[in-house]
Amino acid sequence: MEGGVVKPDKTEFTECWRTSLQRPYIMRLAFSAGIGGLLFGYDTGVISGALLYIRDDFKSVDRHTWLQETIVSMAVAGAIVGAAIGGLINDKYGRKKSILLADILFAVGAIVMAVSVAPWMIIIGRIFVGLGVGMASMTSPLYISEASPARIRGALVSTNGLLITGGQFLSYLINLAFTKAPGTWRWMLGVAVVPALVQFVLMLSLPESPRWLYRQDKVKEARAILEKIYPADEVEDEMKALQSSIEAEKADEGAMGDSLFSKLKSMWGNDVVRRGLYAGITVQVAQQFVGINTVMYYSPTIVQLAGFASNSTALALSLITSGLNAVGSIVSMAFVDRVGRRRLMIISMFGIIVCLVALATMFYEASDHAPPVGSLESLHFGRNATCASFLQASQPSNWNCMKCLKASSDCAFCSNGDSKYHPGACLALTDALKGMCRGERRTWYTKGCPSKFGFFAVLVLALYIISYSPGMGTAPWIVNSEIYPLRYRGMGGGIAAVSNWVSNLIVSETFLTLTEAVGSAGTFILFAGFSAIGLIAIYFLVPETKGLPFEEVERMLEKGFKPRLCCKSKDDDDDDGK
Repeated sequence: MEGGVVKPDKTEFTECWRTSLQRPYIMRLAFSAGIGGLLFGYDTGVISGALLYIRDDFKSVDRHTWLQETIVSMAVAGAIVGAAIGGLINDKYGRKKSILLADILFAVGAIVMAVSVAPWMIIIGRIFVGLGVGMASMTSPLYISEASPARIRGALVSTNGLLITGGQFLSYLINLAFTKAPGTWRWMLGVAVVPALVQFVLMLSLPESPRWLYRQDKVKEARAILEKIYPADEVEDEMKALQSSIEAEKADEGAMGDSLFSKLKSMWGNDVVRRGLYAGITVQVAQQFVGINTVMYYSPTIVQLAGFASNSTALALSLITSGLNAVGSIVSMAFVDRVGRRRLMIISMFGIIVCLVALATMFYEASDHAPPVGSLESLHFGRNATCASFLQASQPSNWNCMKCLKASSDCAFCSNGDSKYHPGACLALTDALKGMCRGERRTWYTKGCPSKFGFFAVLVLALYIISYSPGMGTAPWIVNSEIYPLRYRGMGGGIAAVSNWVSNLIVSETFLTLTEAVGSAGTFILFAGFSAIGLIAIYFLVPETKGLPFEEVERMLEKGFKPRLCCKSKDDDDDDGK
């Protein structure tokens, strides 16, 4: 049952399928627990499309950026708490009960959101969902790892990451499917009840993790599960390995002390662990501050900022980002053990920086070349229909669509009847005027403006995902599973995971406010700056762990990692980081 992280390769995936066909029980365990990853991906991705329609139903949400950010980010805040209490529940009550509790939280949150009569109910539902996400994010891979044969564990665990990105892609498909249905966003958010109930029912018939059972001195139950997972001639060896590992783990726990403070003090006083934390926290914070979750949470909104006003069009184009993110996970599984974690992250960061600068350029050009506001066009709908800020402007002839939208939350832009790139009308933001504008076959804009650069912005957004997903999307989690000594791996990984969720919360809670304060172009330039800092930090603090046994990683950190400032020969590859 032990041996640390097993790195998946082509041979292992072949062995995974062969073993699963021989013992379907193994695949049943992995699939049932993996639904937690699917729910994780679905609930973090679905809000991006649902938010478009929540804004239509609740005017307070549409007019207050902070309310939109709160609806999105409360799931992240809940995930921080869920991950923290999930660790305690995992140790005390077991992995199975933790997954069942996460399913209940998912279902309750989905129901509360689906029946919400006010924004505060949606926020409460998002908090429940976030608690479930936090618990599932750490429990599902843990259960799969502890209930899988060692020789195929890496392949089975890595499928959890694929299910997360698959869940995000599914959320966009569901969003698109319900764009014309009555209730739109209620169905989008409520559908999450189905996989939660499916997993709950499946998990009821599955056993607890054999490792947890053994720690609770339930040796017979642990052996019974191992007999279903391993061939008869391997069971005894696995029992001995399990016994040896848990005895060593208990001894280490005793040496560190029982209190959280004593454990943290012991970790920080250890040079190897401290240097491991530098690397682990660096890659987790960098992963979030490249701005990835602004794309995953606000992708349709970004598409609208690029000039695609239709909700359904924005959702359809957003499928590109979520689909490429899922494909990137597969690419990472194929290359991370060939190219290496550190090198893959550095290549990924270069691509991310280039794409963010290109995105900023696209949005700047789109803003600079926005259609002008025509006085006659605005008066076409009546003087009382014109936005008050435009009427009071000292130089209305200098106004364009973007200036109209930024002037006030009560302004909207109605495109020209002949061409959306010709002068349009700056109108008051009301449902009646929106109906009049669309009634004349014009387009109603509230977020972005008509732009010839819109298609190129979506293309660069796709390139950004291609740069991010195979490297910074997966490698930080792999690094954190390898960088700490065994006795500190749980706490070290937990601290790094919390830093990831906190960074996620900061980015998701401030994105829309930043776009209003410094514009879309300025926001992406800011993320490019953060990415450059992250690239420098990764280069100097994060060693290569590819192909190294855990003991070798520990010795490398004990000496201290010193990056080479120039290119090295091919013969030095195996000594990278030593």
